[in-house]
Amino acid sequence: MIRSAARLWAVPVVVAVWEAATRALRHPYFPPPSAIALRGRELWISQTALDDLSSSLGRLLAGWVLAGLAGVAAGVALGRSPLLARFLDPAVQFCRALPPPALLPVFLALFSTGTSMQVATIACGIVWPVLINTADGARNVDRLHLDTAQVFRLPARQRLLRVVLPSAAPKILAGLRLSLSLALILMVIAEFFATDGVGFRLRAAQRSFDLPGVWAAITVLGVLGFLLNQVFLILERRLPAHYGTSE
Repeated sequence: MIRSAARLWAVPVVVAVWEAATRALRHPYFPPPSAIALRGRELWISQTALDDLSSSLGRLLAGWVLAGLAGVAAGVALGRSPLLARFLDPAVQFCRALPPPALLPVFLALFSTGTSMQVATIACGIVWPVLINTADGARNVDRLHLDTAQVFRLPARQRLLRVVLPSAAPKILAGLRLSLSLALILMVIAEFFATDGVGFRLRAAQRSFDLPGVWAAITVLGVLGFLLNQVFLILERRLPAHYGTSE
């Protein structure tokens, strides 16, 4: 955490340059950071704003967890079964090429406006990096490890837990990390049709031409994305040690 904080030394420098530049230009669409901070304090330091933030975070994590579970399960199946991969790969490549925002009308028709629609939008939009990475990792497990497991007559469940998943773990974690950043984007888009959340507040500020409020919401999203990434990296660094102790 100390090293992460030390790497933020450039932030105050950038903010100072930003403040000086925006005050010199006086462009209405680019308010200075001081004005953004004041507006952000008005908008986000309240119980309602905290409720909005917790709602957004809950939807994001729910969609991410669902996508992670589905992506890992389907990815392992595709990676370990060449026949299944041969038949389903065209469908997977077609579905992953669809822009998730283009599917919003479908989810609105299925779930109407609500948490279910937002979670479905997030999960269906971010499952593909997890699935593709998991399939690639499960497909390229070291043959020697599989032969050793077969010699020791490990059952299929033990081979999955002790050989396939640990070998594919770097690919799986890469997919989960990428999907986490995509989940933040889709959360905002889905909440444009909500009645609460960070995306709803961002949309409301845009509609009322509250430019400092727009920038304040963008800043909140940036901080949230940074914190989620840091938490994920901390958990990722501890995961190999956990595997080591479990064995």
